[in-house]
Amino acid sequence: MNLLKTNTRKSTWLPNSFEDFFPQDWVINSSTSVPAVNVQELEKSFQLEIATPGFNKEDLSIEIDNDVLSIASVAKHENNQKENTFTRREFGYHSFRRSFTIPETVDAQHIKANYTNGILALTLPKRKEALPQPVKQIKIA
Repeated sequence: MNLLKTNTRKSTWLPNSFEDFFPQDWVINSSTSVPAVNVQELEKSFQLEIATPGFNKEDLSIEIDNDVLSIASVAKHENNQKENTFTRREFGYHSFRRSFTIPETVDAQHIKANYTNGILALTLPKRKEALPQPVKQIKIA
């Protein structure tokens, strides 16, 4: 068995495929970046913080489907400039989608979201059964 990959391509000055012509690290598309997420488990809940600078609250959507929490956004920006004999139109789109499997310990009916200063904060409360129970003392008869 050979562990080394052999190059069977003939040496020519023309690229053999699209990947040869445009290396994967050559194209950088900032409009498909995924925002950073902080996840913290507290005693009574999970906290998610998603960095979403440049988005408006109206651009964001949060959905739960089959115990999967999805956070998504599509934002469209247009800039039209008309001067004398020319028109300049610039537009752009940026979007993202992040999905998380909700643990059985989360009460999905009471998830809350808040958006402040480019940070989308979600509180996922734990079910009563999943909360730490106080130590119960048993009397000896």
